[in-house]
Amino acid sequence: MTRRLTALCIALVALSSIAISAGATPLNTLTPAEKAAGWRLLFDGKTLNGWKVTGNPEGWAVQDGVIANLAEAGHMLISEEEFGDFILSVEYKLEERTNSGIFFRIADLRDSVQTGIELQLIDSKKPNVINQFSCGSIYNCQAPMKHVCKPAGEWNKVVLTCRDNLIWIDVNGKRTLYMNLDRWTTPKMNPDGTPNKFKTAYKDMARKGYIGFQDHGRKVWFRNIKIKLLPKRCN
Repeated sequence: MTRRLTALCIALVALSSIAISAGATPLNTLTPAEKAAGWRLLFDGKTLNGWKVTGNPEGWAVQDGVIANLAEAGHMLISEEEFGDFILSVEYKLEERTNSGIFFRIADLRDSVQTGIELQLIDSKKPNVINQFSCGSIYNCQAPMKHVCKPAGEWNKVVLTCRDNLIWIDVNGKRTLYMNLDRWTTPKMNPDGTPNKFKTAYKDMARKGYIGFQDHGRKVWFRNIKIKLLPKRCN
């Protein structure tokens, strides 16, 4: 028994060392460096303070330090605050066949789809097929340069940067999209001539608005939601 206990203790110490060496950070917290750099949390890990639900308020809940969508289709979780130029960092996980999205700069909560921009989150069954509906795309407007989204059941990290007309997206540590909104000059049309469904040309979309997480009928989870505001560009 003594030998078994000794072996168990050694194993536990080894696991602790691995966690420490990996620099594991508690969920939904900021490091001193992040605080010094101007980051702040949009989710406290315990409540939905700072957020509101369009539709059934029971469609979203906090479970074990994670925001969970309870798969009641059609409801969106919306920030109470509006944001213009920022860096948003979010971790998300999907169940199989989930179609969701991170909306940003939503101008009118009565019509988030037409007045906001969507970063598509979807369980891609054909990751080798990359288009304007793929995971990591700006939905219906611009495809990602590469597919690096992990499969359903695994956590992904997205970093979205918005600065006036420019948008950058990094997924799991890799730059996947760069977009200049000013190239979208015609309603319902992309710069390459392909159609989209948006009544407003993206160059004319609001440059400030709400952030939203989409409920599209299947489960999705979010955690470690943090934001850093950016100063306006000097022309």
